[in-house]
Amino acid sequence: MKHPVDVHVGKRIRHRRWMVGMTQQQLADSVGIKFQQIQKYETGMNRVSASRLWDIARTLGVQIGFFFEGLGGEEDTQASIEADILANKEAMELVRAYYAIPEAQRKRLFDLARVLSDAA
Repeated sequence: MKHPVDVHVGKRIRHRRWMVGMTQQQLADSVGIKFQQIQKYETGMNRVSASRLWDIARTLGVQIGFFFEGLGGEEDTQASIEADILANKEAMELVRAYYAIPEAQRKRLFDLARVLSDAA
């Protein structure tokens, strides 16, 4: 039976992998395992060991704590909202494209989006 923490960590792995535009195969190659194991981690079918999570975090450019953000307490509601939004493929592509824009132009785009949303 899947443990909720393992499912949460797996979703966070998948989320970050998508954000950086990496395939399961690329992540697996980078940490020295088969892509099927990444699939099992991402669905929560298999628990990720501490050393493997360390390798995954280094490869994906995040701190270990990233995978546990949103667990427990008041943060659950916000994490659920974010997970629902980021489960949408179009939203993920938009976020990925946004972060591909150079920082100065990204700030101007963000300011424009904020003005447009306030006017709506």
